Amino acid sequence: MSNRLSSIADLRAWARRRDEIALSRTRVVVFVLVLAACLLVIGLGATLSASSASGIIQESDRLAVFKRQAQWVAVGVCAMVIMAMVPYNWYRRIAPYALGLSFLGLLVTLMVGVRRGGANRWLEFGDLTVQVSEFSKLAVIVFLAAVLARRRDRLDEASQWMGPMVFAVGGTCALIVWQPDLGTAIIVAGAAGVMMIAAGVPFRYIAGIGATGLAVIGYATYSLQYRRQRFLCFLDPLSDPSDACFQMIQSLIALGSGHWLGVGLGASRSRWSYLPNPYTDFIFTIIGEETGFIGATALLVALAGLSLVGVWVAYRTSDMFARLLASGITAWLGVQSLVNVGGAVGAIPVTGLALPLVSVGGSAMLVAMAGVGILVNVARNAPHVPDPVQERRKR
Repeated sequence: MSNRLSSIADLRAWARRRDEIALSRTRVVVFVLVLAACLLVIGLGATLSASSASGIIQESDRLAVFKRQAQWVAVGVCAMVIMAMVPYNWYRRIAPYALGLSFLGLLVTLMVGVRRGGANRWLEFGDLTVQVSEFSKLAVIVFLAAVLARRRDRLDEASQWMGPMVFAVGGTCALIVWQPDLGTAIIVAGAAGVMMIAAGVPFRYIAGIGATGLAVIGYATYSLQYRRQRFLCFLDPLSDPSDACFQMIQSLIALGSGHWLGVGLGASRSRWSYLPNPYTDFIFTIIGEETGFIGATALLVALAGLSLVGVWVAYRTSDMFARLLASGITAWLGVQSLVNVGGAVGAIPVTGLALPLVSVGGSAMLVAMAGVGILVNVARNAPHVPDPVQERRKR
């Protein structure tokens, strides 16, 4: 009789634990989706305002850029749903092929890509323009997650994982820097570094690779004149106010004019050809100008919230591959957000990177939404680590 009661109690405890896990998963998924939706709405609103002036000047349609971006958001939502529904272990199987296609796309871009502003970063297919380096971010993350997860018991032996990592990360970064696009290469390398930490790679290897990466970034910064100028403008924005430092100065002026509550939605003055790239690289500036410190802070809270939820997803799964996927995607979105906002406020040199889920850009939007979909996938389906608080309460 006591054995029967014990088995019933165990069954009830199992059912209760299952319900707790299901509720926890649902809450995390809701947080991710709500935060992503908030960022999309903010981005579309800012795009409507920031692009209206250039739309009138260049295309005689103030809604031209907004319409294209809304279409990409719709495509991105479809991509997010697909990536959330496919079993996440499937990504492990396609990782080598994704990386191979990424390499091929980057090589083709260098050979026959469209050159704009001195850089070969885009492929054109009729009216469709694709930036392959955006897809490379996700390809490298998936490949590195598969490699580190498969060799998690041999991470003390550099020979077991160093070769594939250098090939994937180093090769991708080299091709991207060659375009040239140092900012995107830094994001790829940064995400890889966070994934190494999450995997438990010994610190001596991380320190060595990090020091090498910083040396390469320093050399790349001073190898081209425009990069040197951007760095000098970061140190002294008034050194060349009418040319190299024009973007940064105009961004700071626009942000300063926003004060606490902003100049009003749709009332930005900097979008009228004062601020270059107002709906891409400097969309945070437009948001800060129109909604002030309060609106800019709300955007930063949403971005930080998405990063924190991503960290929680990675922390709560016991599957190493899923943990590294979540860690890499969270690092990519979080670090790129910091770099974009940092450039807009003058905290770091301007890099020309999009603000994830907010800035205009079809490829960037599509890949960012796909990354959010994978994050949702891991939150819904990856094995759950027992909550230490709940375990202590049971005792």
